[in-house]
Amino acid sequence: MAAPKKGRRQGAQGRPGRSLVFILIALVALTGGMFLSGHTTPRLGIDLAGGTSITLEAKNEPGQKNAINSTNMNTAVDIMNRRVNGLGVSEAEVQTQGDRNIIVNIPKGTNSQQARDQVGTTAQLYFRPVLTMAGGKPTPEPSSTPSGTDKGKDKDKKDDADKSGKDKATSPSATPTSQGRAVTDALKADPTPSASDKAKDKGEDKKKDGSSPSPSADTKKLQEQFTKLDCTDPKARAAVGEGVKPSDPTVACGLDSSGKNWEKFILGPAEINGKEVKKAEAVYDTTGSRGWMVTMSFKDKGQKQFADITGKLASQQPPQNQFAIVMDREVVSAPSVSQRLNSDAEISGSFTQESAKDLANMLSYGALPLTFKEASVQTVSPALGGEQLRAGLIAGAIGLALVILYLVVYYRGLSLIAIASLGVSAALTYTIMTLLGPTIHFALNLPAVCGAIVAIGITADSFIVFFERVRDEVREGRTLRPAVERAWPRARRTILVSDFVSFLAAAVLFIVTVGKVQGFAFTLGLTTLLDVVVVFFFTKPLMTIMARKKFFANGHKWSGLDPKRLGAKPPLRRSRRVSAPVDTKEA
Repeated sequence: MAAPKKGRRQGAQGRPGRSLVFILIALVALTGGMFLSGHTTPRLGIDLAGGTSITLEAKNEPGQKNAINSTNMNTAVDIMNRRVNGLGVSEAEVQTQGDRNIIVNIPKGTNSQQARDQVGTTAQLYFRPVLTMAGGKPTPEPSSTPSGTDKGKDKDKKDDADKSGKDKATSPSATPTSQGRAVTDALKADPTPSASDKAKDKGEDKKKDGSSPSPSADTKKLQEQFTKLDCTDPKARAAVGEGVKPSDPTVACGLDSSGKNWEKFILGPAEINGKEVKKAEAVYDTTGSRGWMVTMSFKDKGQKQFADITGKLASQQPPQNQFAIVMDREVVSAPSVSQRLNSDAEISGSFTQESAKDLANMLSYGALPLTFKEASVQTVSPALGGEQLRAGLIAGAIGLALVILYLVVYYRGLSLIAIASLGVSAALTYTIMTLLGPTIHFALNLPAVCGAIVAIGITADSFIVFFERVRDEVREGRTLRPAVERAWPRARRTILVSDFVSFLAAAVLFIVTVGKVQGFAFTLGLTTLLDVVVVFFFTKPLMTIMARKKFFANGHKWSGLDPKRLGAKPPLRRSRRVSAPVDTKEA
């Protein structure tokens, strides 16, 4: 029976090497992934990197009482995240706080005012008919015509000769009178209730003052805005259409199909609210040559509205056969219509996979029944963040040094195992935190640093529990190798219970809190899980291997396992073997 037991012990002692290889492979893989991702340092939060923190408070629109809910708030976060990233702001943070607040943290190096304008604007999506469009510049490109007057005459002649539905017919080269007449005719023909009411009101005003049905003052003002509008200017784009109601015509800017050049539009009243979009998807046309396109379905009311507007636009000449998809006063797409569409729509053009998905996302998630009020804006200095980070690192270094000093003084040789385990835990924590930055947008803020410092004590506590269990077995007179194997089951239960309590506290704290406190809870929970991994796959296997070494097995006075220093009585084991024969002779 002795041989099988020895075989089992040898087999058990052969497993530690596998565990150490596993933890080494994990470290190499995480480190390689960190370098391949291009991120070699953890992403810093706004309190450490500096930047701007904006708090937005959601408000119900008139007539809507229950619009503020978790679904709409989470959708608003997604839209704002796309907006702020659209400004070229990498590592921006957008998250909810409570049931009606959204926190937007923008790191340093960003135009905070532009970001505030982008994220605070109400996310609204509308479908509007295109009345006229032109290049984004306020004036047409200069031509070879020597005189502005002659140029205008030549252009008028060319326009009269080329009324074939091309975009040139509505370019700025056309006279303001003809453009104004086109806009006026399009507005009069608009069948939407809101537009009809507006036309009716205008008609009553015209009857009173006896004016003719020539372009109204509002139309002339709209035409003047269109002529002067420079869509290549970011400030002009941010101000265009501000304060315009959905039932009113407006001017707008948008990128052309190439996504490089700006165009400007005069748009009629909104025909369809974006909330009527049921679903939009980016699909690839495998049967034809249209490539990537966007399919779109509407709710019952929206389907009827869409059929009506496409039926009206199909009989128009370009560009008045187009409808503009307008999100937050900017045209994201302006497809043309060739026939009445009574079913789902397909938008095709020069789409790439990315641009088709972007448009589908805007159509699916762009419309929200929410408005946001800017509650507060806080600017954090990078210098202040650097000082906080330095203070946190110094505190962590002091805490780590005290823990190592205690381990060396009290556990002597065993402290080498503890220090190596702390190093592995630190390496795993650093690489995982670095990789979590680009994957889930985890940002290391000051509370998270505090959580990492607290985790040093939690990790060291696991080593101490294990070491003390081993020492208890040595005190009972056992040699080191069986003492390690007998101590591990008892120490394992204690470590798991302790770490479970710590992780449960971190999970509850993460759920019930918001903002930066969640960083502390997340780091504490992460390091607690890593503590279990390190103890099971590194500390215990390394202790098993070290128990074979004479320095530890023979109980050297600097090993931390000296039987005499621990108060053990080695003769106790010998007396147990000879006690029975001695008692027999005396008897």
